[in-house]
Amino acid sequence: MRVAVVHDWLVTNGGAEKVLRAILELYPNSDIFSLVDFLNSEDRKIILNSRFSKTSFLQKLPSAKKHFRNYLPLFPKAIESFDLSRYDLIISSSWAVAKGVKTHDRQLHICYSHTPIRYAWDLYDEYISNLKQPKKFLVEQTLKYIRDWDIKTLNRVDYFIANSKFVKERIERIYKREAKVIYPPVDISKFTLQLKTEDFYLTASRLVPYKKTKLIVEAFNRMPNRKLIVIGAGEEFNSIKKIAKSNITLLGYQEDKILISYMQRAKGFIYGAVEDFGIVPIEAMACGTPVVALNRGGTAETVIDKVTGVHFDKQDIDNIIDAVDRFEKLDFNFKDISNYAKKFSTKRFKREFKRYIDYIVKKYSVSVDIN
Repeated sequence: MRVAVVHDWLVTNGGAEKVLRAILELYPNSDIFSLVDFLNSEDRKIILNSRFSKTSFLQKLPSAKKHFRNYLPLFPKAIESFDLSRYDLIISSSWAVAKGVKTHDRQLHICYSHTPIRYAWDLYDEYISNLKQPKKFLVEQTLKYIRDWDIKTLNRVDYFIANSKFVKERIERIYKREAKVIYPPVDISKFTLQLKTEDFYLTASRLVPYKKTKLIVEAFNRMPNRKLIVIGAGEEFNSIKKIAKSNITLLGYQEDKILISYMQRAKGFIYGAVEDFGIVPIEAMACGTPVVALNRGGTAETVIDKVTGVHFDKQDIDNIIDAVDRFEKLDFNFKDISNYAKKFSTKRFKREFKRYIDYIVKKYSVSVDIN
């Protein structure tokens, strides 16, 4: 079969790009399409095996490298500009518009959905709440256009795969479509078990508002006898540094080697975000480190309360403090936690993904010969 793999955009090596890498390893002869491709050479080697994707007209627009997101109103037209008519199988890796590529009735399109477009749906109110006129009006009109287009193009997807039960429910609620759940790949081979721990907690993420790192720091400000290490960089770094008390240490961005060392030695990993899946808590558990996480989103599925960590129900200071207090009273089996994390391995993802694709292709080819 002639296979096309469509990804929203290629600018960094994040969680979605780890999924893309695994898909491309399964289908090494596929062609890659992306709205823009500004990967550095190191990330390009890791994700695309040093290949380049076929990009849209957005790639050449002014300031696209730094500000391509400003062209959001053009995203639908850009993704529709790809001519995929010669391909038999289209696999889209989509959290924005990749699912909306144009197809015809003799093609099979399977979408691996990281989420429906969050800022147009679930995060809409949060996204526009701090905007002022006339920008607010323009953003509202743009997101309405994106939502209408998102629904209108649903018939271009034959089958959905969701990256978690949380996203599956979102697909069913917004799109009124069913989805198969296949958890993303986690490179657990790098995050190995260490049984000896030290007396500190760890949190690590991009320091942006929805990750709730500032909330975690505020909670530990009220627990002066408990140490917290914060790893990550982002727009909130300076404001978090200003409020952090002496029991809290901010290390900024750190290379994987340093991050893994802290994960292995931490007594617990704290995570406060509502994630579609959430790879970092899995990486911590692969190190044998139990996780204190929100009982909502992906971490509600991946962290087992009182077994691989502790849940808290609300994103507020009191809930985090209560969860840490409960955590301190439990005895965790670090080996069992590390073994549990292996169920999210890259090898497992490839096996499940390939099996499902093969099943759908065989089912589909009964009525349409695509071989």
